[in-house]
Amino acid sequence: MEVTSPVREVLVTGNKTYHDVSHDICRHVEAKPNPKWLAAMAVSLGAFLIGGYALAITLWDGIGMWGLNKTVGWAWDITNFVWWVGIGHAGTLISAVLLLFRQKWRTSINRAAEAMTIFAVICALLFPLIHTGRPWLSFYWFVPIPNTWGSLWVNFNSPLLWDFFAISTYFTVSLVFWYIGLIPDFATIRDRATNKISKAIYGALSFGWDGAAKTWQRYETVSLVLAGLATPLVLSVHTIVSMDFATSVIPGWHTTIFPPYFVAGAIFSGFAMVLTLMLVTRKVYNLEDYITINHIELMNIIIMITGSIVGVAYITELFMAWYSGVQYEQYAFLNRATGPYWWAYWAMMTCNVISPQLFWFKKIRTSLWATFILSIVVNIGMWFERFVIIVTSLHRDYLPSSWAMFSPTIYDMGIYLFSFGLFFTLFFSFAKFFPVINMAEVKSVLKSSSGEIENKK
Repeated sequence: MEVTSPVREVLVTGNKTYHDVSHDICRHVEAKPNPKWLAAMAVSLGAFLIGGYALAITLWDGIGMWGLNKTVGWAWDITNFVWWVGIGHAGTLISAVLLLFRQKWRTSINRAAEAMTIFAVICALLFPLIHTGRPWLSFYWFVPIPNTWGSLWVNFNSPLLWDFFAISTYFTVSLVFWYIGLIPDFATIRDRATNKISKAIYGALSFGWDGAAKTWQRYETVSLVLAGLATPLVLSVHTIVSMDFATSVIPGWHTTIFPPYFVAGAIFSGFAMVLTLMLVTRKVYNLEDYITINHIELMNIIIMITGSIVGVAYITELFMAWYSGVQYEQYAFLNRATGPYWWAYWAMMTCNVISPQLFWFKKIRTSLWATFILSIVVNIGMWFERFVIIVTSLHRDYLPSSWAMFSPTIYDMGIYLFSFGLFFTLFFSFAKFFPVINMAEVKSVLKSSSGEIENKK
């Protein structure tokens, strides 16, 4: 006798069989690109090429083409860097942390979330490289510079160097985790392939996967080990990114709340981007039976919780500035709310604090259009959060004589457009040539979490 808890909704609808899962997920890999995919790829490639022009001009003429000045030395580029790193957080959380907690609902969304993580980190690394002015000399950073009085090493006390080690480790572990999960699915596509070229390519990508019990045992062991390695990175990466600011003495930055505040904000924005991408993917590839309203509602609940944590962090910052009695700290936050960049501050508060609270209403958190719109609103708000933290803290410092305003140039905005073009070109390529849902893991929960049980009751 089989009994299913009435509280839990099924994760796979439509009474799917194992063959149905393979067919539904492989068909978009095996078929020719559909018009929707071609249109989306054309738009992303257009953004990539237009932004590429701005990038080429910047590399040729230097970063003086940006809107930076002597007072605001960090602005648009570092804002984008932190924003992209934050977006890359949800993939590791979904793939590693939820795996360790045995959350079965992750199986339909983890593959795309992991891919999003990798592509977002690639986009993030673009900005520090360009900021060096001469990225083709980057290899000098990693070796001691020859000097008459001895080798000159990088400053290991600098959180900017910690950033490099943290993000490169995060990228490497995420890439390995993502690829390990793809191997069984590549083998499925290899076995279904009728074209010799496809069979050879996916055969090479599957590393000779044979589906034996011993192979599956090793696969699951490696997945758990990688999940254990990746879990601390969920906390460490954005913690170290926050230390770029928290270890300084600039009012508005010098605060101990930044590490947990940044981590919560990263999960918040990452889940919002996952929702944006998955809602489009489920529609274009007709995957409504695998990415269900239940999945969307659970992700919205996480956004609601992390958005509330971010809201508490904002209030805590304001309280500590007042309670500290330090006039510079107090002015930094007063300037944010009422100064020349007030519009950015209130856009941040509206998008990040107020909009997620709408998900308390079940009708809204189960509405596809409301979820899609709010997921975009959240990421707009998180971009403004980074802009507010960086620019408003710098443009008015201790000396009124050095106060200045920052305005982005067309090249600032062009490189940001380039990062979007790069991200979506990579994601659309992944969605066409790789299985966008983890077939092996969906099959593992099919018997216990599908509509078949509903018919047997």
